[in-house]
Amino acid sequence: MKLFKKILIATDGSERNRNAVNEGIAIARELGSALYAVFVIDTSIFGTAVTGASPPSVTMVKSLRILNDEARWSLDKVRKLAGDLPVETVVLEGRPSEEIVKFAEANGIDLIVIGTLGKGGIERLLIGSVADKVIRLSSSMVLVVK
Repeated sequence: MKLFKKILIATDGSERNRNAVNEGIAIARELGSALYAVFVIDTSIFGTAVTGASPPSVTMVKSLRILNDEARWSLDKVRKLAGDLPVETVVLEGRPSEEIVKFAEANGIDLIVIGTLGKGGIERLLIGSVADKVIRLSSSMVLVVK
């Protein structure tokens, strides 16, 4: 029996998140685990417009396109770092901590690997870190990497 059959790496594409990505890849490689990489576009910054309560503005559509490009670029970085290890990549939209936990539960993830420092800054002070929220919300094991 494998300790972790399925491992999820939550990434925001930042250099500060790279240690978590590398650690998740190393564990998956060592244990022969299935590996998933998830990037969550934080749509909460757009308010109700994204949820369909009002029509999206041109600026919002452009912003979402830019964020989708950033997500794909970030997930491509994970694939490159993983080398020959297969990685299923997924772009999600919503509140990062909630979407990570929902994905983990829906896909039977045994271990979530997440960094302590991402893009953070003042946003972390205002809303709390994604890692902290994932730890509190998740029923999966969570490895937080500095």
